[in-house]
Amino acid sequence: MKSGIHPDYHEITVIMTDGTEYKTRSCYGTPGATLRLDVDPKSHPAWTGVQRMLDTGGQVAKFNKKFGGLGQRKKG
Repeated sequence: MKSGIHPDYHEITVIMTDGTEYKTRSCYGTPGATLRLDVDPKSHPAWTGVQRMLDTGGQVAKFNKKFGGLGQRKKG
């Protein structure tokens, strides 16, 4: 390997969404840094098979209420 062109590779602590933690080597942060995950294999629907239902109808209605008249000319 060429010297001086590779990032620093050091040990960090990764904390999963359920609080479990493990040590791994990474280029993230500084040596001894902590990386807290928002999504991991224990909580992501792709791995758990549990889908979260979104209120898309309510979101669309809220958007239309806020921006429904945008671009229309007012008669006056």
